[in-house]
Amino acid sequence: MKPFRISNSRPLCFALCLFALLAFAVAPSCTAEEPTAAALAGFKTYIDSVEARLAQQHKSRGGFLAPPTAAGDSKLRLERGELIVERLTPSGGEGFPGAMLHDWRGTAFVPGARAADFERLMRDFDTYPKHFSPQVLRANVLAKDGDRLQAEMRVRQRHVITVVMDIDYDITFARFDDLHGSSIARSTRISEIAAAGTGSERALEPSQAHGFLWRLNTYWSYEERDGGIAMQIESVSLTRSIPTGFGWAVGPFVESVPRESLEFTLRSVCNALRK
Repeated sequence: MKPFRISNSRPLCFALCLFALLAFAVAPSCTAEEPTAAALAGFKTYIDSVEARLAQQHKSRGGFLAPPTAAGDSKLRLERGELIVERLTPSGGEGFPGAMLHDWRGTAFVPGARAADFERLMRDFDTYPKHFSPQVLRANVLAKDGDRLQAEMRVRQRHVITVVMDIDYDITFARFDDLHGSSIARSTRISEIAAAGTGSERALEPSQAHGFLWRLNTYWSYEERDGGIAMQIESVSLTRSIPTGFGWAVGPFVESVPRESLEFTLRSVCNALRK
């Protein structure tokens, strides 16, 4: 009798990963309450450093956007329409017990676009479901005071499993001159939604949620130059840590979501500005 061999292990690996992800999503032991006080303190400290760096960066018109550290001629790559996405997450993860920090930055260039076009697009929340479909299902402004506003969005993430969340934001826009601007969006509430879009829809209590996303801050910087607009987005998020025994399969999944979401957002903005 010939020994049994698996001729192609990729389907088996995918099935095992799928099983692990589903177990992670539905197992009672995988639900997570609010992050620990230590994790929140670590997140605030990290955010303070990010915002201080950006504030200093925005004082320089010659270095308004951070130069990409990716290999190759970044200017040429951007002019060709490439997106340059970089991971800024610090190694080690100290200061975030029971949680994971994710920090990603993306840079892009759209020829022919103007700073005013970008600002108009980002302020027009009614068109978010159109420009950021299928991730953004709805977006509404709750309150507005000049360049500061409160908004809510319902977002959907599909990565083998589908997760729907309602997120409230505190958003501030800044215009430094006709060519330079920025915005900050800080999450103030994140609720995981069960059975979204059905008669059984409900917001999960913190003790019932899975901790897919606890905090999310998004920072945009944009500069009109070289006959177009150069944009940079930095996304800093806090999620629950990976339960023991799930890291081999769930780890790559959890870490890929922040990058893919940022890249999707940046690409969607580029496509909207080209139109």
